[in-house]
Amino acid sequence: MKFTYQCSECGRSYAISPQVMVCPDCAVRQQPDRPLRGVLVVALEGRVSRDFSVFDLLPVPERWFPSIPVGNTPLWAPERLRRRLGFPHLSLKDAPLTPTGSFKDRASYLVAAFARQHSLKQVVVASTGNAASSMAGVGAAAGLEVSIFIPKTAPQAKMVQSLQYGAHVTLVDGSYGQAYELSLESSRANGALNRNTAYNPLTIEGKKTVSLELYRQLPRGPEAVFVPVGDGVILSGVYKGFEDLLQLGLIAQLPEIYAIQAEGSSAICRALAAEDFAVPRTSKTLADSIAVDVPRGGYLALKYLRRYNGRCLTVSDDEILVAQKELASTSGLFAEPAAAAAFAGFLKQREDLPAKCRVVVLLTGNGLKDIQTAMVGITLPE
Repeated sequence: MKFTYQCSECGRSYAISPQVMVCPDCAVRQQPDRPLRGVLVVALEGRVSRDFSVFDLLPVPERWFPSIPVGNTPLWAPERLRRRLGFPHLSLKDAPLTPTGSFKDRASYLVAAFARQHSLKQVVVASTGNAASSMAGVGAAAGLEVSIFIPKTAPQAKMVQSLQYGAHVTLVDGSYGQAYELSLESSRANGALNRNTAYNPLTIEGKKTVSLELYRQLPRGPEAVFVPVGDGVILSGVYKGFEDLLQLGLIAQLPEIYAIQAEGSSAICRALAAEDFAVPRTSKTLADSIAVDVPRGGYLALKYLRRYNGRCLTVSDDEILVAQKELASTSGLFAEPAAAAAFAGFLKQREDLPAKCRVVVLLTGNGLKDIQTAMVGITLPE
């Protein structure tokens, strides 16, 4: 299999290397407070058999990956939830069942392997919490020095995780966007590999592995997939995985993808309706992992939604809390608010779906990541 970087906007190709992050031709059109221009994706050429390994479709050889079990997470068939909702083919993708409890491990895993392949020792990342603790944990297994920039408002559990893993943590008195810019300055000054979502093409490529797993786990494939969306990179990763399968002739068509955003952080849904990104709004949602003012992967996410007629729905914080509680109490899967947003989106859309639809709800973070917010949705005993 041959791999190259390809610009998602102009189509220009680049050899994969640590020096290439975004398309230099398109990056010159970057505007302040707008999503990244010139986001790169990994283009592949070749053929694979139907029993391919996930590593066959990744641009780093398997031998470079650290010895930490990332991926191959279970697909739940929740009997009580299926009966309660009248959807006998509803499935829950338990993506947080990874070493750090977050879907972000998939991207960190590939980034760590790439760093080892190119003899890089330092990785820098900005995050609202999950990408930081993920890179810190996977980096610890890979023997990397990890520096993270996170807002002071990030859930304490995610900060504690990062410190336990041995990362250098810088708390930013500001937004995720400010942390993002500070991390870019740091990596440029120190020559470290930057793992920032969308900026590093491997973050999209690592996240596509969830679609490859769904292909294996559902013999007839999903018909609808509900994805929680903040900066748009998980959404693009899901699309990229199914698109690769389509290109390789392993599936005949993509499932319908539902991008679910919090009402208080809905830049991509607004852009899809308005046909472009407008002046950013300050995010206001309890779902911290999908709270972004400027979705860095927004242009690529929008491109995928338009190309494959995807849907974008918003859910309120109250709907997220109700969904979180129902999901946990009926299926036994405790998801953090950002992940529960995907289930809230399904609950909102289910009346318009056929009862026999093969639905997958992608859950991306463990509920123990943010106990304080989960406490809002329950009554504590006195």
